[in-house]
Amino acid sequence: MNDIFLFLSNIQWWIYIILALAIIAIRDVFFNKKHIITHNFPVVGHIRYMLESIGPEIRQYIVANNREELPFNRIERGWIYASAKNENNYEGFGTDQNIYEANYIFINNAMMAFKAPLDHPNSKNPYFLPCAKVMGLHNKRRKPYRPGSAINVSAMSFGSLSARAIASLNKGCKLAHAYHNTGEGGFSPYHKQGADVIFQIGTGYFGVRDELGNFSMEKMVALVEANPEVKAIEIKLSQGAKPGKGGVLPASKITQEISEIRHVPMGKDVISPATHAAFEGVDGLLQFVEDIAEATGLPVGIKAAIGKLQDWEKLAQLMAKSGKGPDFIQVDGGEGGTGAAPPSFADHVSLPFVYAFSDLYKIFKKHHLTERIVFIGSGKLGLPAKGAMAFAMGVDVINVAREAMLSIGCIQAKACHNNTCPSGVATQNKWLQSGINIEDKAVRTNFYFKNFRKELIEITHACGYEHPCQLTTEDVDLTLGDKNLTQTLAACFTYHKVEVPFAGMNEILDCKYLGGNYDKETAGRKNKVETKKEVRY
Repeated sequence: MNDIFLFLSNIQWWIYIILALAIIAIRDVFFNKKHIITHNFPVVGHIRYMLESIGPEIRQYIVANNREELPFNRIERGWIYASAKNENNYEGFGTDQNIYEANYIFINNAMMAFKAPLDHPNSKNPYFLPCAKVMGLHNKRRKPYRPGSAINVSAMSFGSLSARAIASLNKGCKLAHAYHNTGEGGFSPYHKQGADVIFQIGTGYFGVRDELGNFSMEKMVALVEANPEVKAIEIKLSQGAKPGKGGVLPASKITQEISEIRHVPMGKDVISPATHAAFEGVDGLLQFVEDIAEATGLPVGIKAAIGKLQDWEKLAQLMAKSGKGPDFIQVDGGEGGTGAAPPSFADHVSLPFVYAFSDLYKIFKKHHLTERIVFIGSGKLGLPAKGAMAFAMGVDVINVAREAMLSIGCIQAKACHNNTCPSGVATQNKWLQSGINIEDKAVRTNFYFKNFRKELIEITHACGYEHPCQLTTEDVDLTLGDKNLTQTLAACFTYHKVEVPFAGMNEILDCKYLGGNYDKETAGRKNKVETKKEVRY
């Protein structure tokens, strides 16, 4: 035996490598029944699959130019990364955008910018930007809610995102006075880091389901009573990435903790149905909204991707007739995509945000319902110019998902669906997510929101307004195709936005329904996080 070990120890290291490659080659040629490339090109064929597996990473660092990648190009990601670190996010030497390309956004600045008086909240705190409307006020809910930030975190479940990512986002939302949407995966301990929360009810009713998987009003009420940070409830009808198709959480992502939170078994893919079992049709949806609002006292809204408009027309008619209905509506653009989806759905099913929102808004405007609804927009709106366009179209609040992920370290590796996310953001792998420093990433989330709001406020002031809700469809132009002509949003989408009643930022600050955990005595002053030195030129 000693002679054998002595013999092996004297073999040169390169001989081991040759033996290993020989074994791989034999396996590829004689035992491989699945892959033609590795059969025909043993050993070296594996390089092809290795390069294919890291294609997104190679393209974003080596191949793609600054404006080429989708869903977010290098310039867009760079702005988010710099904003999240509170570093210089400016550009020098002018824009490198092709400003004559189709659908390019031009914001129409005023001759004279808005000048905030010395006692104005933005003179003391340039990041202060709450929602101009109050959820649930028109319908007289027992606990109305005004979001403390006009920019918030969209629905991403614990399960799709890691525990440390959820905790980072929630703590960051607390610092930024923003709310955090739970997604359909239920309410986890990581959503209890201090931020306001909107609890989402999906078709699987995770967290509020009985033993048979049906919606339980008793569990819904118990959850709200036990968690005062839950400020509103959202019923998800569909999402931009895959409308009309249920979600899937692979078995590889289901830990014991996720199993207990969602009330689902271990070892099986968790599949959300495509439709709700708790109600039928538009009439049933309206009653479901009212039942939950009555039982919990909270504002209740709906989220959907938009395609056919017949049922939306019926909903608007019923709301106008009954005086009841959702307190807020989130329009999710078809370009959304934190959830994994077949390319046929992600690429082709449901309308992009600008077409979806304009179609929907016109319906509710026709029935004189816009004042009583808080409109939420989502779908690649996490950059200030796109945010300004969305407010000009009629949104009251913006939700961001992938942009928030980027702020805490996502590198757009596009591995969200297979539990191998290299940044630890979208995986349940303990080792991969251990690199997330929650306190540091919370601060980065905070800075991303604050710098977003600051630039959006500056754009708003440049247009002569105090609050983005005052932007109109005449304040933004789009380039039309290859004709190098521009038209206003009003001309492109054939409607004028209804003026939002706005009493002023000081009145919002004094509103008793203002969320975001604001301390009214200090809300107009900069806190320690806000006064971190800005590196700007």
